[in-house]
Amino acid sequence: MDAQKKQQQQSGSSCPVDDDARAAWLRTQASTQPSGENEGGASCNSSAIDETARAPRWPRNPSSSGTLSDKDKLATERVISSIPRASDSAALANNERETSASRTGNWIYPSEQMFFDAMRRKNFGPNSEDMKTIVPIHNAVNERAWSEIKRWERDQGGEKCGGPKLHSFSGDSQAMTPRARLNTLVGYTAPFDRHDWVVDRCGKKIDYVIDFYSGKDETGGRRGLSFYLDVRPKLNSWEGLRMRVARAWGSA
Repeated sequence: MDAQKKQQQQSGSSCPVDDDARAAWLRTQASTQPSGENEGGASCNSSAIDETARAPRWPRNPSSSGTLSDKDKLATERVISSIPRASDSAALANNERETSASRTGNWIYPSEQMFFDAMRRKNFGPNSEDMKTIVPIHNAVNERAWSEIKRWERDQGGEKCGGPKLHSFSGDSQAMTPRARLNTLVGYTAPFDRHDWVVDRCGKKIDYVIDFYSGKDETGGRRGLSFYLDVRPKLNSWEGLRMRVARAWGSA
């Protein structure tokens, strides 16, 4: 069994997508090597969402980074996620705007236009045609990551206050985790992205790390290609260490 197969088997979760969708997503991930000066190392950050939402629309001229023609119509609608937002998260980070007076309390994903604007603002050279593919994949992958976090959080005490909630998140594709670095040293494929999520469990903050891998599934291509998520608590606290040891010993 080669290293790629072993890596796919040990990954925490997979999201099958078709070949064209995966190609568009990986083109976007590759574009995190900016075409000009980047405004920071992180590829995403919960504290920057509101700034992105309120950013002015970029001028549509051929000389600027990113391609968006007059005929392109990017959606401005946003999808409400299934991921609960911690009540003490930054008030503006979610920037939830609903027609009704009530709020869902969940994080909201960026629209196609917001996604494009954010990438263009950071000089990542986005292609507007890819947005209709990339945004749904982005949302689905994050939903899958949250479902894996809920598996870790099951029976950990969060049920007494309505379950775990996402407090904040950040991403940096250039910062490889120790596990991913070790895996690459022994021949495994490196992840194409890394996220750090902070989960609120009844007021207690638990840090999680997520490595994102790409590869072909083991169904002979019938389901296309997949993304593999390695989701686990960080080892930066006794709680994270306890959870990891308990999972390793089969008691969680």
